[in-house]
Amino acid sequence: MPRRRLLSIVAAVSVAVAGAAAAILPMTASNAAEACVAAYSSSAVYTGNMRASYNSHNWTAKWWTQGEAPSTGGSGVWSDNGACGGGGTTPPTGGTSCNYPNWVAGQYYAAGSIVRYTNGLYYQASHENPGYDPVISTWYWSPYTCTGGGTTTPPPTGGTGGFPVSEAQFNQMFPNRIGFYSYAGLIDAIKKFPAFTTTGSDTVKKQEAAAFLANVNHESGGLVYVEEINQANWPLYCDRSQSYGCPAGQSAYHGRGPIQLSWNFNYKAAGDALGIDLLNNPDRVKNEASVAYQTAVWYWMTQRGPGTMTPHEAMANSRGFGETIRSINGSLECNGGNPAQVQSRVDAYNRFTSILGVSPGGNLSC
Repeated sequence: MPRRRLLSIVAAVSVAVAGAAAAILPMTASNAAEACVAAYSSSAVYTGNMRASYNSHNWTAKWWTQGEAPSTGGSGVWSDNGACGGGGTTPPTGGTSCNYPNWVAGQYYAAGSIVRYTNGLYYQASHENPGYDPVISTWYWSPYTCTGGGTTTPPPTGGTGGFPVSEAQFNQMFPNRIGFYSYAGLIDAIKKFPAFTTTGSDTVKKQEAAAFLANVNHESGGLVYVEEINQANWPLYCDRSQSYGCPAGQSAYHGRGPIQLSWNFNYKAAGDALGIDLLNNPDRVKNEASVAYQTAVWYWMTQRGPGTMTPHEAMANSRGFGETIRSINGSLECNGGNPAQVQSRVDAYNRFTSILGVSPGGNLSC
């Protein structure tokens, strides 16, 4: 990216959950369940702070989403506002409706998340966990009873939503990834960019997916790190010549996410494009998996950086993997700037194209 260091110096993420105690008051007319807002529609697009009702609860979207039914699991895009009555939905009469996402191994689940396991039964997370098996890790999961509702489709064996990388292949590529970097979060993020890995022949589509993930692999240490590891650099990414300054603080705009988004102007541009206030809330990139992935795909699809084309254009137009490196890190690595870093990216790209069963093409280096 322009005016930032894109070295693989990132810090391990730490996820903290804080809670606050609240007094329990008798139910009165003033604190009764609010009316249900308009019912959730799987075909509708929801952006940050938009609301929908589902299974007699009101929900608020945290960021852009489409086709992911409200729940406390999945990509984490939905926030449960509590039970509702009347209005957009009709409360179920035969117990809680069974309409929950499939369990995904290795995906982070907050306490209270409900999933459908491969045996067709439902389980609720008793404690937060990084995707432990519900029938093995019984301390983390408890059986959950529900009736009716829609039938959940079993997990796909191929790519999801047009993405030419299956979850099994994704896990093979990133055997040491942390739970934060979930496959579901990536799939949720790419819905916002319909041309991503869907342009050109099947070969080109797979090459673009491999190129994106190879660069992500390099920037995040194999989807292990979420923040830049060298904290001494953190204050360097505030350009106060920008009219909006650095409202979140001098050190708030350091590298975060799969492609290490850095600098206040990049957080501003990415947030404006994604409909998320990242200038004032840059930590959303390290706290919300879909947001983290969205910033990476945003850069890939829209930014030329120090290169002459976007990484997407480089792959879609068969200009080669080397041009994606130039668009991401330019002279810091290319033209002899850091051959070892370039080779690290190329090695990952070759490995990922092999997993996808496709030729890597030419012009691999820069």
